[in-house]
Amino acid sequence: MEAFIIALVLIIGVSFIFEMIFAQPEMGKILTGLIPSIPNSAALYIAIGIIGATVMPHNLYLHSSLVQTRKFDRSTIGIKQALKFNMIDSTIALNLAFFVNAAILILAAATFHKNGLYEVAEIQDAYKFLAPILGNNLAPILFAVALIAAGQSSTITGTLAGQIIMEGYLNFRMQPWVRRIITRLIAIVPAVIVISVFGEGVTGKMLILSQVILSLQLGFAIIPLIHFVSDKTKMKGFHISRTTQIVSWLVASIIVSLNVKLVFDEITGWLETSENPTILWLTVVPLTVGFLLLLLYIVFMPLFSKGKTTEIQNHSPHHLALKFTPFHSQHQKNIAITVDFSEADEKALQHAIDIGGKDSQYTLIHIVETVGAMMYGNKIIDHETTIDEQLLYDYYQILSEKGYYVTTKLGFGKPGKSISKIINDGQFDLLIMGTHGHHTFKDLLFGTTVDNVRHEIKIPLFIIKN
Repeated sequence: MEAFIIALVLIIGVSFIFEMIFAQPEMGKILTGLIPSIPNSAALYIAIGIIGATVMPHNLYLHSSLVQTRKFDRSTIGIKQALKFNMIDSTIALNLAFFVNAAILILAAATFHKNGLYEVAEIQDAYKFLAPILGNNLAPILFAVALIAAGQSSTITGTLAGQIIMEGYLNFRMQPWVRRIITRLIAIVPAVIVISVFGEGVTGKMLILSQVILSLQLGFAIIPLIHFVSDKTKMKGFHISRTTQIVSWLVASIIVSLNVKLVFDEITGWLETSENPTILWLTVVPLTVGFLLLLLYIVFMPLFSKGKTTEIQNHSPHHLALKFTPFHSQHQKNIAITVDFSEADEKALQHAIDIGGKDSQYTLIHIVETVGAMMYGNKIIDHETTIDEQLLYDYYQILSEKGYYVTTKLGFGKPGKSISKIINDGQFDLLIMGTHGHHTFKDLLFGTTVDNVRHEIKIPLFIIKN
């Protein structure tokens, strides 16, 4: 996947290198243009859009997660090496993004502005003039190829970041093909509606607006990240240095300040030109104030709660209320039970005890479903795996203390395949699985583990509906 993304970025880079050769921009003016300047509010709007397009807040989560998927030694030296290479990786990616954005501006200046075509502001106008101005029919084709590659690259990374946020922060999993369809529709449907209502002439403005919105979200992603990586307790010795903290806060302050200025200028302009400013005062202004208060909360709340240790867990803890009553007609001697640390576990374990009693052997099976687990199996050591191992051990202790003979099995990857493999490789007489009772639409959304398992195993399957 990463090789594919790199290939797309390479296509974009090569396309714009050729565009630069065709356009032959003046090097002196390029170097002058690299000096930051904001002559007016329109320039600020474009500049913030470029920041959003280059950094993109969702990629902060993606880059932070990628380091955990590497095959590296989990010692202190190995982790530091992984962090070092991930920083190099991210630096190259961001600089390539910077190059692409700079190349688009340089191309526009060296072709349209230089030839007096100041009204060319839309993508659909730009490609028409490239061939006659540059005298090369390859120019508009390369421009189109670069845009397609950029769109695919951005969409894929956005989908991956969404997966990481849903699975890592919200503990919400769905089938990959469903997630991909949903993320594509969320991206495409609003664009289609706006174009249908206002015409294709607004695509350029809509594109810039989307990048500005991304930039406005940067503060909400960067500030918690700085707090987190500065915390010695959470980072366990891998926290950032004081110098990096100062630079990080400085950069975050500049970005947030520019965003605040832009929002203030835009709202002020709307209020001055609006025929009915009361609607804006009742809708846009309170919403903006709310986001500002949320931002202030994100900045200062961790400072006041410093020193308080909170255990971050992927699963909601619950207490097992099992009835350990004797049962004398046991026929199944080796019983496997799947657990997912939800309320369904209680019923599944209770039925297993009722069937097997104390003369049976019980194997508790749990599957780690993270992206890293799917890729690297039992080689992965991430936050969720660590928590799942602990919770599985807690279950083991509860049953062992009551005199039951229990073993545990941690699987990795897709639940259906992993459970089936464990069962088929072992000597089990019965498998007990709890279900969440969803069907039809939810089956499409979350998948059907029970159906996948029952077709693959050769022993009886006892299904407990929650």
